[in-house]
Amino acid sequence: MGRKHHELTVWQESMALVKLIYEVTSRFPQAEVYALTSQMRRAAISVPSNIAEGAARKGNREFLHFLSIARGSLSELETQVIIAKNIDYLEEERELLQMIEKIFALLGGLMNSIDKRERAVK
Repeated sequence: MGRKHHELTVWQESMALVKLIYEVTSRFPQAEVYALTSQMRRAAISVPSNIAEGAARKGNREFLHFLSIARGSLSELETQVIIAKNIDYLEEERELLQMIEKIFALLGGLMNSIDKRERAVK
């Protein structure tokens, strides 16, 4: 289809979220390096990675599938941010949760747009 993932606002915003997650988790206790730190980074990285992979696929159904995976990873990350706040590992959860909410909305809008185009073709 020739989609350029780096031109998608949702990909750009999710890349900014990855950077912030890395900054925040770098201050977590060393004991969390292979636990919450790793989990949060993995979930964050998964969001733009799946957007990019889906954009590179041929059909809209495949793109929607990868956007759905990205949304799942984003939900996982949201839970991990709340856990990190609850165990006093971070204070700036509000900014993270706002970014996550914005990306959820962007993903939903993109998915709806693709879904409408798919239905129009049928």
